[in-house]
Amino acid sequence: IALSKLRGQADAPKDFQWLDQNIPCQKACPASTDIPGYLSAIYRGDYKEAYNINLADNVFPAVLGRVCARPCEAACRHGWDGLGKSVAICFSKRSAADFGGQDLVVMKPWFPDSGKTVAVVGAGPAGLAIARQLALLGHRVTVYEKHTRPGGMMNQGIPVFRLPRELIEKEISQIEALGVKIICNTEIGKTITVAQLNKDYNAVVLAAGTLLPNLLNLPGKDFSGIRHGLDFLLEVNEFGGKEIGKQVVVIGGGFTAMDCARTAKRLGAEVKVCYRRTIKEMLVTPGELEELDHEGIPVEYQVAPTAYIGSNGKVEKIQFIRTEMGAPDPSGRRRPVEIPGSEFELPVNTVLLATGQFPDTSWLDDASKGPNLFFAGDFKNGASSLIQAIGHAKDCAEEVDQFLMGKKRLKKTAVIEDVTETGRIREMDAVPLQPMPAIPLADRDLTREVETGFTKETAPDEAQRCYQCHFKFEIDPDKCIYCDWCVKAKPRPNCILKIKSLKHNPDGTVAKWEIAEKQSDVSLIWINQDDCIRCGACVAACPVDAISIQKVSLKTIPV
Repeated sequence: IALSKLRGQADAPKDFQWLDQNIPCQKACPASTDIPGYLSAIYRGDYKEAYNINLADNVFPAVLGRVCARPCEAACRHGWDGLGKSVAICFSKRSAADFGGQDLVVMKPWFPDSGKTVAVVGAGPAGLAIARQLALLGHRVTVYEKHTRPGGMMNQGIPVFRLPRELIEKEISQIEALGVKIICNTEIGKTITVAQLNKDYNAVVLAAGTLLPNLLNLPGKDFSGIRHGLDFLLEVNEFGGKEIGKQVVVIGGGFTAMDCARTAKRLGAEVKVCYRRTIKEMLVTPGELEELDHEGIPVEYQVAPTAYIGSNGKVEKIQFIRTEMGAPDPSGRRRPVEIPGSEFELPVNTVLLATGQFPDTSWLDDASKGPNLFFAGDFKNGASSLIQAIGHAKDCAEEVDQFLMGKKRLKKTAVIEDVTETGRIREMDAVPLQPMPAIPLADRDLTREVETGFTKETAPDEAQRCYQCHFKFEIDPDKCIYCDWCVKAKPRPNCILKIKSLKHNPDGTVAKWEIAEKQSDVSLIWINQDDCIRCGACVAACPVDAISIQKVSLKTIPV
């Protein structure tokens, strides 16, 4: 699909379509992180630039470099069929923070002080991200948090062995450095009402997260020993709790289930995870399951709990029934169907339910509505990942700003620059995925971080695997002499093709093409962006300089 301009800033629909279709990792990131940009910086050894790119786009680079759900990696072109494994985008983000994020970074605001005030309820990832964005927009922000310290699920739900707390504190301090005031130990609805916030501030944003457990309504649900997974993690992470049964069953298949299982194992329990779907439906990264297996925690798939069994008020067993996968449910995931007569029991002292959660809205009142009141993150959309909450928070901040200022003051644009080379060479296509180092099993406990990160030697090795999909190669048909030198130089069978005919979809994307079997049938020589590895071999081979390269970046700028 062609761009509307050859260089400069462009914001026609086709420009954003090109970005979406040709930079799949950035499209998949809810925060629209400039992934090719920061991977390029890492390859060059400029870790500060890599960190600052991440900081601008996703607020918490050091945190997300460890615990992001990484939808970008599922979309990465390097992981497409026949192309190898996806780039370790998340771990590379961590490298940017490890080697380029040690110093306190105070971002430059887009606009001067507006004099407008905003209250944000909830100092979790969404609330803090909104506060940061609003401060950059020139507003005076106060964040209210009911717990003793800010961070939300970053502190309360994620184990220390996955996410050191000093990293959270450092990145929150960068938000406070913008003038954001955070007031803890303040529960809205008790200490102060929403009505009072509406009176005291020009706008109010409710980003209180999802704290109420989605418990299973099964026979025996009132037995002691049945606990909500997030409550268990909060007790361990925030208060040093160590009470757990010897036989633990974790029910669920998401990140919370993994964290519960690994934490319970460190407390000395015998742990099993039970999940009602197959491994393909689990909402975790493959690395999570690998660590679970490495730590000796089994997973039993396609089993659904049907009842708790116990005596003297304590749970002693769980009854399960086996399932098979049926038709998709409304979300598109296949629905588990119970298999009659397949019931069985597992002995248990503690059940940890990682079956989701939803927002507590009991503290909302009649004042919890109006044009100056906004809802954000999981509190609005339901439980999600950190990066989803941050992405929504950025959008919400722009809505608040437009309400306060009466106009839209930021816009997205495609920035198009001419370049002469990409920095990639053909050999980079064969570089293997770099493994993430980890501490030995015997050294693992509740506080020591398991993954140790890439080194300054391995981080560039991984970063160079990126295809740098923000580079657009184009053959000028008015200059091309059809000599086919570029075709002879191509590193892949389908990256440059002699075409007889090319058909497009209504949005400008290529629908199909017909290969020219003989030279007289050639109507154009075409670069297939999906197969291009941005090595520049075609540019070097062209005798008439008919091939140009543009770098296309998505930027948010003041209007």
